[in-house]
Amino acid sequence: MLFTFSAAAFSQPYKNSKLPAEIRVKDILKRMTLQEKIAQMRSLSFGSFITKGELDTARLARVTKNLSYGTIEGIKLTARQISDYSYILQKFMKEKTRLGIPVIVTTEAIHGSVQDNSTIFPQAIAQGSTFNTGLIKEMTRLIAQELKVQGVKQVLSPDLDLARELRWGRVEETYGEDPYLTGSMGTAFVAGFNNYNIISTPKHFAAHGSPAGGLNLASVAGGERELRSIYLKPFEMVIKDAKPLSIMNAYSSYDRIPIAGSKYFLTDILRSEWGFKGYVYSDWGSVGMLYDFHHTAKDEADAAMQAVKAGLDFEISSDTFAKLDSLVKNKILDVSYIDKAAGRILYAKFASGLFDNSYPEREEYSKLMHTPEAVKLAKQIADESVILLKNENNLLPLSKNIKSIAVVGPNADQVQFGDYSWTKDNKYGVTPLQGIKNIIGDKVQIYFTKGCDILNLNPDFTEAINNTKKSDLTIVFLGSTSASLARDYKNSVSGEGFDLSDLNLPGKQEELVEKLYATGKPVVVVLVSGKPFSIPWIKE
Repeated sequence: MLFTFSAAAFSQPYKNSKLPAEIRVKDILKRMTLQEKIAQMRSLSFGSFITKGELDTARLARVTKNLSYGTIEGIKLTARQISDYSYILQKFMKEKTRLGIPVIVTTEAIHGSVQDNSTIFPQAIAQGSTFNTGLIKEMTRLIAQELKVQGVKQVLSPDLDLARELRWGRVEETYGEDPYLTGSMGTAFVAGFNNYNIISTPKHFAAHGSPAGGLNLASVAGGERELRSIYLKPFEMVIKDAKPLSIMNAYSSYDRIPIAGSKYFLTDILRSEWGFKGYVYSDWGSVGMLYDFHHTAKDEADAAMQAVKAGLDFEISSDTFAKLDSLVKNKILDVSYIDKAAGRILYAKFASGLFDNSYPEREEYSKLMHTPEAVKLAKQIADESVILLKNENNLLPLSKNIKSIAVVGPNADQVQFGDYSWTKDNKYGVTPLQGIKNIIGDKVQIYFTKGCDILNLNPDFTEAINNTKKSDLTIVFLGSTSASLARDYKNSVSGEGFDLSDLNLPGKQEELVEKLYATGKPVVVVLVSGKPFSIPWIKE
């Protein structure tokens, strides 16, 4: 066996793990057909190949035509499912495709793998509030060990957008409004994952976080100076200091120029100025949007050509790259663009060690998933993220002489893990109400009522007011409720796709505080939220 491997490595340099990634890419590209190269630029979804709870390899062979693809995702799957399916998938790619090219398994991991049963860490906006890059690096170590047992090779994070349009729903995915803080946190995140050969994908390049009207897909305006001094700064820091192997383009436009079709952004700045060597992973559907949203392309084939010529290497969620084959064969698009794009994706596969270590570490699953160490760190990050806005008359810390507390508010008895989490179910976390009970036990009488829901416009405050009157103190938990990615979107006012028209607290939450404050009893307001809100009356 040793002689056979050595001979293969000698005659097929791309199989030789001792050679530099650049040489291995050059060798394998010479051996690939046009169809094999284009397949590297396209995506798969585990969901397309699951039959009765099993990965259907016959269907996989039929759909892929035994070609290896660039990446595969399974956002809605459990960690155990991803682990099992990844093993079967990579075995198929190694043994049933002509060149044995493995596929990059991707997931979202802004604050932990989004696969069910993974550890959920505090959302990015909370991470940014710690100002502690060491915690972020330690977090990536613990997330990475969970990813390795799942067979996941790429995370579609961190989010380097700046939170400067607070109506935008995705504020919580960011580290905040400051370019330097964002760049520092992002660098720690990417460098941490680099240590474990996990490909990070900083997003959304670039300037996605200040869309007109706070609407997620709207264009961002700013000009060159604002672009350079504000929006590009964190990306430049991360790319130069941490050297990620992938980056995700924004599906929006800057000064009305769609990023997905912009050579200026994806080639001139990213590669020529900053020396980025990885591949550009399209935001979901962004290539197709050149045709059906931005209307810069006359059809899907034109959208594919615009993107590839601009420097976008990989498409997901739209399928315009299927047109690349005919574009090249009809001499409309030069094959050199395909070679560059496929080469960059293959470079990431070689440089990250995927070719030489393709399988999930399934035997470590029980040992490394959701460890006590990970839970402890998640709490430490949460503790350090808490911000005391005001402490009038030194009300806090609370006196031990308090005999009764009214706990009120829509977020008092509801976990808020943030969007890009796999759940928002209370059974997987500790609510503020439960946390208070855990600390004080039976020593203090607790009266709980929600008072209002996040979105209820006709609440009945009577019980909340009565509880406040008979208590020594009232603690009100207000804020937002976040989506749970691709799973639970009900009652959401924060997260991707949940943009707001103003910065007021949703529903009648401020009125609830006014009613409770009017009783004359001490009131503590706690905001549990994915974004800042305008609270001038509460602040005073």
